Amino acid sequence: MNSTTIIIWAVLILAVFGYLWWQGQIRQFANYWREMWAELDKCSWPSWIELRGSTVVVLVSIALLGAFTEVVDRVLYFIFFVI
Repeated sequence: MNSTTIIIWAVLILAVFGYLWWQGQIRQFANYWREMWAELDKCSWPSWIELRGSTVVVLVSIALLGAFTEVVDRVLYFIFFVI
């Protein structure tokens, strides 16, 4: 990239930022960001032990569903193509 391209992009980005500032979009985004963090502070997050337990449950469920799918696939293959 040459310096002219960088300057053009910088001016373009600043123009878009200035337009959004003039329209009040930056202030609205800042308010949204503050409200989002306030809501996240109200959330109850799981402890490490709860998170680990839930992860194990999900992994076991995926393994069981995969095994079930494999068994059904082999049975149906046998029924439709071998018999």
